[in-house]
Amino acid sequence: MTQPAEVRRVIGIDLGTTNCALAYTNGENVEQFAIPQYVHPGEIREEPLLPSFLYLEDGGASIAGVLAQRKGLENAARLVASAKSWLSHAGADRTAAILPLNAPEGFPRISPVEASARYLRHLRDAWNQKNPAEPFDEFQVLVTVPASFDAVALDLTRRAAAEAGYRNVILLEEPQAAFYAWIERNPNWRELVGVGDVILVIDIGGGTTDFTLIQVKERNGEVDLERVAVGDHLLLGGDNIDGALAHLVAEQLPRKLDAIQFHALWQNCRLAKEKLLDAGSPKNEESVTILGRGAGVVGGTLKAKLKRSDLEQILVDGFLPEASITDVPEERTATLTEIGLPFAADAAITRHLAHFLNSRDAKPTHVLFNGGVLRAALIRERILQVLNGWLPCPVQALMSSDLMHAVASGAAYYGLARQGQGVRVRAGISRTYYIGIEASMPAVPGRKPPLKALTVVPYGIEEGTDYQIRDRSFALSLGGRAQFRFFQSPERRDPAGFLLDTIEPGMEELAPVEAVLPGNRGENVAVTLEVLITETGVLEMWFVSADGRRWKLEFNVRSKR
Repeated sequence: MTQPAEVRRVIGIDLGTTNCALAYTNGENVEQFAIPQYVHPGEIREEPLLPSFLYLEDGGASIAGVLAQRKGLENAARLVASAKSWLSHAGADRTAAILPLNAPEGFPRISPVEASARYLRHLRDAWNQKNPAEPFDEFQVLVTVPASFDAVALDLTRRAAAEAGYRNVILLEEPQAAFYAWIERNPNWRELVGVGDVILVIDIGGGTTDFTLIQVKERNGEVDLERVAVGDHLLLGGDNIDGALAHLVAEQLPRKLDAIQFHALWQNCRLAKEKLLDAGSPKNEESVTILGRGAGVVGGTLKAKLKRSDLEQILVDGFLPEASITDVPEERTATLTEIGLPFAADAAITRHLAHFLNSRDAKPTHVLFNGGVLRAALIRERILQVLNGWLPCPVQALMSSDLMHAVASGAAYYGLARQGQGVRVRAGISRTYYIGIEASMPAVPGRKPPLKALTVVPYGIEEGTDYQIRDRSFALSLGGRAQFRFFQSPERRDPAGFLLDTIEPGMEELAPVEAVLPGNRGENVAVTLEVLITETGVLEMWFVSADGRRWKLEFNVRSKR
């Protein structure tokens, strides 16, 4: 059936740690986009995925995708990988040219933001080249991010999209996108899950592991879906597995590798792992080759084998060991560490999962797998085995038809759902949030002006909602560092724009938010408020003056439940 003409066409992009994917819809079915890219020098081919690798050349040029990954095996000092993981690293200057981290002095480097922008730009240019009659800019674009990204990583992702030429991009959490893909592929989903069911989404990608809980509820006599919990940020995924395999293979070699050779080994082990875990692979081992460096490159080449038995042992015993539901992941104890990505201290995904479920007293009835790591049946079966050891009733696996494209497909479907053309997962805010407003009164010795509280986020409002508070004006001081005080209440149900004359008992004060507001120092301007609760749980509050000037403040309103 043809959709109404006003339905906007949608593109969904999975900006992955290891691979990027693009899906699209013109208002009906969701389709995959085959991505043109160099696969050999001088040869362009359409591939289902764009590997998230950049090969940096002199002069600022770069190659993205399959050829970049292949060239990086020969010269790892010029290969940018895991840019998305660096984008979320609070301990690094994510806008500085730091990648590749181990590149020698004088080699080209770029920032994690620029690397992400180049992947996104490649996708945009590839689309426009193949579809000149349907330009990229005419589509609503959604880009997915880990559910555990903090506000800074989210903002940097938007910045990368803007640098790639994207307009008004919407960010969506990857586990939610994966669930939307399952809904899109299963129009009879109401027959597969029922009221009271709890769906656990396990998303293990190249760089991160995310856990999300979605509950099936009844609302106004209809089956309703609500996301009720999101796990902490875990830098734990395929990269860690590849690193463990690289260390195992390195121990078989006759001599020690330098940092650049080890990075090349890491990438080789990634490819060998993927071949061995492929469902149709009959092999029990894969060859791994590391090129020598310096004058005797050919003579210095090293060769080793990655055995299937070793791979399976590392996966099962190292990353998916037996665990108790009361287990807690190990924490990092070192005070001084080498500069690098802040990987999770405990590699046991099962312990992280136990802690996530136990801390919420959650007993999922269904599990949906997502992420490239979970393409391997061995890993899915092991997780189900451990899960069922914790639960009173066996968990039921919900089947996803394409784990590598589910996130991009789900993002495209969600773009339609936002326009009323599909099912939406509710994600209501579980508290009421207030911003402090200082009362206007004459100075009195020994007394500070009383603080009032303005409701900026009412309880239960859904993420993805925006509204204006136009019936109240406030004076905003410009030109210096400003501090804003926020409060929350799990019990109060005040509507947006409601002003409390005092801070009431039971209202908890949160950490203040500091910002520098551009303008003439000491200038006061009358403003009204515009509010957006993003799909990733960030409050974007805009102070708007009568002459059109705007100042933005961000605050995370997603509670850890």
